Amino acid sequence: MTEAVASSVPRGVWITLEGGDGSGKTTQAALLEQWLHAQGRTVVRTREPGGTEVGVLVRDIVLHHRGDVAPRAEALLYAADRAHHVATLVRPALERGDIVLQDRYLDSSVAYQGAGRVLDAGEVRELSLWATEGALPDLTVLLDLDPATARTRLDAADKPFDRLEAEAAEFHARVRAAFLELAAAEPDRFVVLDASLPVDDLAAAIRARVAALL
Repeated sequence: MTEAVASSVPRGVWITLEGGDGSGKTTQAALLEQWLHAQGRTVVRTREPGGTEVGVLVRDIVLHHRGDVAPRAEALLYAADRAHHVATLVRPALERGDIVLQDRYLDSSVAYQGAGRVLDAGEVRELSLWATEGALPDLTVLLDLDPATARTRLDAADKPFDRLEAEAAEFHARVRAAFLELAAAEPDRFVVLDASLPVDDLAAAIRARVAALL
């Protein structure tokens, strides 16, 4: 987190999971949540978009709206959801001393709306930082997966693709590259893991990193 946020939330820990669609974030979040509960920790598990009632409405627009959404409008919708989510759910949980375990945060906007939609990644990041008063997680777990492998997983799930999942391979290649660039720029916050590893091996690697943080 930024210095200002860290000083106001001295006890809580904020962990985000990032990666392309099909990288296994939901599975790993569930396993990590179970482990943290077994350690006696209070966990608030959430996601973006969709972590609040407002977020559910935004999620329906950005992921399931049948018509086009202009790239800048899409970025603004994500930032609006993020502002509300942090103010009403994340920050209060951290102030209570809870562990916030979150599926996606601003790094996804930089990757998807910045690189994916070919907007200025720096502007997209600054928009989210402004919306959240500079809030950054303590740890971001990036599950890195080749887009072709991810698409195979999504196909196997046999469910309709959302607007972002349905994008072309070139889009997802840009997203992956952007995630890796973000991780390289902030090595103290990110841990990058090979999402093609067996589920249990990935879970063990995540637990080891989180245990060191706690």
